[in-house]
Amino acid sequence: MTFRTPIIAGNWKMNNTASEGVALVNAIKPLVERAVCEVVVCVPAIDIPAVAVALEGSNIRLGAQNVHFAAKGAYTGEISAAMLKEYGVRYVIIGHSERRQYFGETDETVNKRTKAALEAGISPIVCVGETLEQRETGKTQEVLDRQIAVGLQGIPDLAKIVIAYEPIWAIGTGRTATCEQAENTIHYIRKKCAELFGEEQAEAVRIQYGGSMNADNYRLLMSMPDIDGGLIGGASLKAADFSAIVNYDKGGMGGMKLSKDLL
Repeated sequence: MTFRTPIIAGNWKMNNTASEGVALVNAIKPLVERAVCEVVVCVPAIDIPAVAVALEGSNIRLGAQNVHFAAKGAYTGEISAAMLKEYGVRYVIIGHSERRQYFGETDETVNKRTKAALEAGISPIVCVGETLEQRETGKTQEVLDRQIAVGLQGIPDLAKIVIAYEPIWAIGTGRTATCEQAENTIHYIRKKCAELFGEEQAEAVRIQYGGSMNADNYRLLMSMPDIDGGLIGGASLKAADFSAIVNYDKGGMGGMKLSKDLL
């Protein structure tokens, strides 16, 4: 039997000063202390030291929003995996659509960053997803095939990463994929992982939905068998909304989700 522990990760993006971030996690901590899923907050780099201290002794894990693939060197403005590791960072978002759109991220650099994070013992949250034009022209699977094949090339153990499916057309737009669209696409991602890496690896990898999951739609999305959590944007900036999503399955399956073939 294959079990996957759900993971809810907040992506603060470019929001919250260090003091605001500390206030937010202090508000979140008592609301999620009994969570049975894994809880992560991915914060701006400059907030990491202060938030790391605020999270001590809690069940919330610290995440970053990007990492460079080099160990050190002349890369002004970049941050290495070792620098993140020193502050207790456990997760890092890689290849978010905004990084691809605004900062030239490619599938090849996603692959290099993913490997650098893994070498440092940090779990990558690797983002994949299509634009509205790509979906409407029937290219969703083609885009995902490339992002998975190139972005995850040479990764030996998919259980050590998280994949976040983020339909780009549903990020920050207020639009959300239907539960069926999200489930079907994530099921396809798992199927593609099985094709490339084997059934066992595909069943082990956790796949989040990352397209405007919020306090209004999380229950239906999280009820889908292939959706193992959420990469939460705007809702992660509000303690009440984020904690509601984190606590979605209280009284349910103890935080464990059966793989689809067992349901």
